[in-house]
Amino acid sequence: MLKGVKLASVLAVASLALAACGSSGETAESAEPTAPTSSVKVGMAYDQDGKGDGSFNDAAFAGLSKAQTELGVEIKEVNSGSSATDATREELLTLLADGGYNPVIAVGFAYSTALAAVAPKYPETTFAIVDSVVDSANVGSLVFAAEQGSYLTGVIAATASKSGVIGFIGGMEIDLIKAFEAGYIEGAKSVNPDIKIESKYMGAAGDNTAWNVPEKAKTATDGMIANGADVVYAAAGGSGLGMFQSVKAAADGGATVWAIGVDSDQYTVPALAEYKDIILTSMLKRVDVAVFDVIKAVVDGAPLVGVQNFDLSKDGVGYATSNSAVSEFAAAADAAAEKIKSGEVVVGTTVQ
Repeated sequence: MLKGVKLASVLAVASLALAACGSSGETAESAEPTAPTSSVKVGMAYDQDGKGDGSFNDAAFAGLSKAQTELGVEIKEVNSGSSATDATREELLTLLADGGYNPVIAVGFAYSTALAAVAPKYPETTFAIVDSVVDSANVGSLVFAAEQGSYLTGVIAATASKSGVIGFIGGMEIDLIKAFEAGYIEGAKSVNPDIKIESKYMGAAGDNTAWNVPEKAKTATDGMIANGADVVYAAAGGSGLGMFQSVKAAADGGATVWAIGVDSDQYTVPALAEYKDIILTSMLKRVDVAVFDVIKAVVDGAPLVGVQNFDLSKDGVGYATSNSAVSEFAAAADAAAEKIKSGEVVVGTTVQ
């Protein structure tokens, strides 16, 4: 049966070829463009449980998927898992490097120690890490000016707020997330110096459960809303779901209250579809842009190594506009963005 199919296919191709060369003066139709191919093999090591978080890891996957489609690279994906150790992560990076994957991209600061150990052993392989700096000649450290993007969401929150009270839900209490909080507070106070901002972290530094305690985030958000907050921003990984749940419950009860997402455009995330109507905007940390740029640089033969800072000027951060409700506040956010790009406003990374 298979031989018959193959023979039929050959005859069909031959017939098409003859038809194309047939009558004088006729031009054969152009062939369909072929998908790009590349010899580059990309290894992606996700943090925690990988794709499906509607946030950080999904943003990385978006960049990887774009590279697969537009550049024709081969890909391999691995997850660290929620109980991973540095040794586990080192094994994953080694597995990818031994498999000939180049570049190897580690998603998240949790890979810092493992990558510092692995990268020097594979000097011909380009590595990259998201949200951390690893000092090695063959590592691209992809960092984001989250404080700048958060400043814009702070401007939006303060402009949208009717109560003069807004909230911030953080994941692990570390400098990385404190930069989100700092930018958010600065942006809000640039609009309303007297605005009140309530902040709550889901865990101390080193507490990996902080990224996946939505019930704790819901309780914290419930308290903020009870105290008058009508806009709440979460930079808390999977814990952010609890913030969405709390805001939706309040809105369903008749309150006018908004949620602000993070990393990806969470208004468009299928898993969060039931909450989309209360997601005013999201702070975009364009991990997808950074991942694609790393892969393209290797394909082009000029790997990105050293510290690569993705800020507003590089479209590395921003805010989402999928919900048309944010258009009412866009002018204020866009004006703030221009001031940051020009240097008129320099956003801090620590809460003052």
